Amino acid sequence: MELIDILLKRRSVRRFKDDDIKQEDLEKILEAGLLAPTSRNRKPCNFLIVENRKTLEKLAKSKETGAEMLAGCNKAIVVVANTLISDTWIEDSSIALGYMHLMAASLDVGSCWVQIHLRKTADGKDAEQAVKEITGLDDYFRIVGILALGMPEGEVKPHEPEDIDKSKIHFLV
Repeated sequence: MELIDILLKRRSVRRFKDDDIKQEDLEKILEAGLLAPTSRNRKPCNFLIVENRKTLEKLAKSKETGAEMLAGCNKAIVVVANTLISDTWIEDSSIALGYMHLMAASLDVGSCWVQIHLRKTADGKDAEQAVKEITGLDDYFRIVGILALGMPEGEVKPHEPEDIDKSKIHFLV
């Protein structure tokens, strides 16, 4: 499969079957995150794998909207960055999330990026702080997002090449 095929195949999956993700697929997804480039190769990102149903349900309520699928996923990866190592934690975490999202698509594992940074809980508290309380993280860790993982419920249709909006491309002369 060519990279463009994986890019077209990648969709945000929010409904999952009860099936487990194969361990070797999880390992490949995590390896993709570990292979993601980081500023000055400092590698500030750590990956917390959440499998416990009660913890997934708590994480599903860590922001006002858009995290509900965590309650039904098989596993979630909380991407946390150590700010004592790098000040480019937003960029580094985002690239790692993107790489893992693409690897999941290549393996037919459904995934969805749950934005945490700059989001609020239903009662107006900081979503990032809520996730830190659920996971027990120290304050110097920051969280851009969580990747929900599971086997997709139903067919996931890929994008079509015609979906690519080339009007967004501009050449400076």
